[in-house]
Amino acid sequence: MAGWDDVRRIALALPGTEERPAYGLPAWRVGGKLFVWERPLRKRELEELGDRAPDGPILGAQVEDLGAKEALLADDPGVYFTTPHFDGHASVLILLERVELAELEEAIAEAWVSRAPKKLLAAHLDEIRRIAGGRRT
Repeated sequence: MAGWDDVRRIALALPGTEERPAYGLPAWRVGGKLFVWERPLRKRELEELGDRAPDGPILGAQVEDLGAKEALLADDPGVYFTTPHFDGHASVLILLERVELAELEEAIAEAWVSRAPKKLLAAHLDEIRRIAGGRRT
């Protein structure tokens, strides 16, 4: 089970990330763009979901595109979900208490990649390649 301390640690480990609240709730940005954020369900969403409304902490996460969103929703509806508020938006909602830590790390990293400025992304990928290359020797 993951929690907000895990989200904070993972997000802030990514280059250029800053933690700055959005609507008074924890949120993380890269290049000024939101990529993951705390996202409790709103009253209207609770009404729309009815008995299907999940309990517990919810993380909003940017995804690459609507195809990636649909794939996540289909792969693991027990962890990933959406509401009509996010229709047409490339983001998913993640139930923190149900997501495995490795999966959370991947979701946050992919959210970061989808929003990072091109120069920062290229530099980060070069660093990863340099480190990986050094391990092979």
